Amino acid sequence: MSQETHQLRVLWNARSIAVIGATDRAGALGRLPVEFLLAHGYRGRIVPVNPKGGTVCGLPVSPQLDDAVDLALVMVPAPAAPAVIRRCGEVGVPVAIVMSSGFAETGADGAKLQRLLVDAAQEAGVRVVGPNCIGAVGFGPGQTATFSPLFGAPQLPRVPGRIGFATQSGALGYGTVSLALERGLGLHAAVNTGNEADVTTLDVLEALAAEPDVDAMLAYTETLSDGPALRRLAATGKPLAILKAGTSDAGSRAAASHTGALATSDRVVDATLRQLGIARAHDIDDLLDLGTAFTSPYRPRGPRVAVVTTSGGSGILAADAIDATGGELTLAGLAPATTAALEEIVPAFGSTANPVDVTAAVMSDRELLQRALDVVVDDDGVDAVLACFCVLTGDQVMDIVSALGDAAARSGVPVAVARTGADFLAPDASEALRKAGLPVYPTPGRAVRALAGLWRTSRPRIDVPPEPPSDAVAGAAPQPPVVSDEPRLKALLRGRGMPVPPGRLVDGPDDAVAAVAEVGGRAVAKAVVPDLIHKSEAGGVIVGVTTETAPAAYDQVAALGGEVLIEEMVAAEHGLEVLVGIAPSPLGQVLTVGLGGVLTEVLDDAASRLLPITRGDATEMISELRGARLLAGYRGGPALDTTALLDLIVAVSELTYGWRTGFELDLNPVLVLPDGVRVLDAAYVPPPPVAGDH
Repeated sequence: MSQETHQLRVLWNARSIAVIGATDRAGALGRLPVEFLLAHGYRGRIVPVNPKGGTVCGLPVSPQLDDAVDLALVMVPAPAAPAVIRRCGEVGVPVAIVMSSGFAETGADGAKLQRLLVDAAQEAGVRVVGPNCIGAVGFGPGQTATFSPLFGAPQLPRVPGRIGFATQSGALGYGTVSLALERGLGLHAAVNTGNEADVTTLDVLEALAAEPDVDAMLAYTETLSDGPALRRLAATGKPLAILKAGTSDAGSRAAASHTGALATSDRVVDATLRQLGIARAHDIDDLLDLGTAFTSPYRPRGPRVAVVTTSGGSGILAADAIDATGGELTLAGLAPATTAALEEIVPAFGSTANPVDVTAAVMSDRELLQRALDVVVDDDGVDAVLACFCVLTGDQVMDIVSALGDAAARSGVPVAVARTGADFLAPDASEALRKAGLPVYPTPGRAVRALAGLWRTSRPRIDVPPEPPSDAVAGAAPQPPVVSDEPRLKALLRGRGMPVPPGRLVDGPDDAVAAVAEVGGRAVAKAVVPDLIHKSEAGGVIVGVTTETAPAAYDQVAALGGEVLIEEMVAAEHGLEVLVGIAPSPLGQVLTVGLGGVLTEVLDDAASRLLPITRGDATEMISELRGARLLAGYRGGPALDTTALLDLIVAVSELTYGWRTGFELDLNPVLVLPDGVRVLDAAYVPPPPVAGDH
């Protein structure tokens, strides 16, 4: 853990806290943190600061901050905040939460003030959380360094736990905290990052991940722009679920390439989180459901789920939900011995296939469920169990809790519970299930989505991408030679062993005839014109050129105002056109694979991953394509060379990883043949110039 990351743990575990701008006026924001710290049993030193002096909640007020504290809460008017941060640096305060509003969230003038705040923090050596944020809470020590009204609630549940929560939104974030506490989900800490002028949500998550008392993390964020930080978080092995709000259209530069048009913001976020084994939530309930799954002491060994139910309808809903995960989870195929053993246990009117319907007979035969579960969890083909119940009443609950808990503990197989029924039927059921380490949900669908997230965050990485080049880390990453046109770019690809059709530039009609003969008598004539990305639409590509038609083809293409490239024409009748490309994103350079050639954007069938990618990543990308079956041979067609396509994808990643970010690369189409692949067209757009470029 870096020193800067270590500093941030004072957000939930500080020995002393200053409240700068504190006031004793009832209900004032400057009073609430002091009031809440005292009310929730914080044992550290509290230092209210206000030039007017006096007392706040009975504590003496210092006219100014005179000595170091672990954490400062800055609650002064926005224009005064930079000076306060400088004072924090002078006395040795490492971290400050700027709760004041009136910064970038208010417009251009506020943005200028926020830059002054950041400058002051950097000069003073103080890490700043916020501004425009509600604060942070450490639930174990009662460190309620916040003015959220949640902590003034008269019957606030105290549920310390082992989950860390970081949220960019204050009000929504602490509303989420209240829902977590209501459902009994124990939190270690909750931190609101506000405008993120300095400390980001991912910074907080890295600090939480370093805590030995934190087992998993949850986050709400409106911006994700630090791919390396996501990689570091994934590498900790601690489960993480992120609720990313907001989507955006691809930027104007993305229109320059098919890849850019496909690599839209939300698609990249989704693909990156999948790639790194980070669960993605789509609403607050989903986020908390994932947090509940993370509390299970057991992890699935794979994606195969056995459903055990007392209701045929619940079993059908569970099976549908598993299918809807798109292959992330599958229904386990039970072994013949398992089915045979279940036939001796399950009533004749039940079902021994997966989903296993043990029927409502469990109400009269209390051992039936235990026996069935023991058989199911002993099946080596079962990685997780979903137990579905509907109306449960009275003491049935404890028998079921005991059976489920024993099966999980004995086998190490995670067991999730879908309990579809009102709480008043068995008021203690949910709490009993939670205490037994059994995540419980109101519907089969929600339980399945949570199990999918648990598997995603538990799944081991078979291969690990390489570390970035040291010069890339230093900001001086190498760039390719001048490759702004297709012939030179293809020469670069050919030099790295990538399969590019033979061809060359020609300087007149007679030379075009000679070049066509050199490549076998049938060729493609292409325009090489600066900034002309989509040559086909401009009439800059002529196929089927022979020695007889070469002069006319040359004249037509040359009329576009550039050079003319003659290349071998590759027969495509038994091939499939795909795209392999790279485009920039807020998270970093993204490699995309799609189907369709010129129809790529129309078909919108693509998969993306953050650079660098591994061969395992490339394999997953191909399997995610809706058209992947075409590669295996379709309706009598030959199987295509998927291995060669994988080789190309990995080679492109290895070639470009470490180039300065911001470039676009389009290999489109790439023709996948029964034997090998061919890069038929290639385009490169360099990154925007930066200061110092010539």
